[in-house]
Amino acid sequence: MVSFLALPAIFTPSFSLFSRASFPAPPSSLFHNRLGRFGVRSSYAETRLDEDSNSAAIDVVADVKTERVVVLGGSGFVGSAICKAAVSNGIEAISVSRTGRPAYPGSWVDQVSWIPGDVFYLNWDEVLGGATAVVSTIGGFGSEEQMQRINGEANVVAVNAAKEFGVPKFILISVHDYNLPSFLLSSAYFTGKRKAESEVLSKYPNSGVVLRPGFIYGKRRVDGLEIPLDLVGQPLERILSATQNLTKPLSSLPASDLLLAPPVSVDDVALAVINAITDDDFFGIFTIEQIKEAAEKVRA
Repeated sequence: MVSFLALPAIFTPSFSLFSRASFPAPPSSLFHNRLGRFGVRSSYAETRLDEDSNSAAIDVVADVKTERVVVLGGSGFVGSAICKAAVSNGIEAISVSRTGRPAYPGSWVDQVSWIPGDVFYLNWDEVLGGATAVVSTIGGFGSEEQMQRINGEANVVAVNAAKEFGVPKFILISVHDYNLPSFLLSSAYFTGKRKAESEVLSKYPNSGVVLRPGFIYGKRRVDGLEIPLDLVGQPLERILSATQNLTKPLSSLPASDLLLAPPVSVDDVALAVINAITDDDFFGIFTIEQIKEAAEKVRA
């Protein structure tokens, strides 16, 4: 049985998607400015003198459009944080997940379009119309076959759909390898994730983003209960970050990062995604420390 909800603490939380989804494309008259959150285009007609009224008439047309991101697994722990950060930064957010709208508190929830859907059966042209970025948090545990399908194939399907429909950027939430020995990295959980990474970097060589966080902490909701992972993650992050220079010699030991890799706040992951959406110079594979640096750029 595959678990699409909480992953163990050392892995990136992710979600699979079920059923069919649809969302109308935005008006074609709108345009997109990739370097900012919105753009304004004005066209000025030739000023002409009205012979009767002696008044000047100026025709001004202004079109404004925010970024539009589709978050696969958007109702989950990481996905919902990304949706919330998108709304807070003036970005239109559409979530596609197996559960649709979650029972999260906050006015931001009403500003997200929650769509139940399965990446293997989505009507992509109705979901991706007008999207400027797709973010995938898809993943899960189970048998080798199940993990290869969810962590690998589902993401590959999403990447190719986004590319086919001309979405400019794809962002994948992957996982840190923890310096694990090769026999553990041969698990379908990791091979599936790396297969997805390869697809992103192949189809989007100059705009694809792969984030590799370790343990992600924050206030996580499971079956209506709030699990305060930050009570463990936040102090652990501070300790490991402060002692990083001392523990660095140990980083070459197999599986050392299971103990030494600093946790990452779910808010940092979400803000790193926002940076990826709005900054065309942000692409490639990003480590734990680089994720935190990207988040700080958005906060600044």
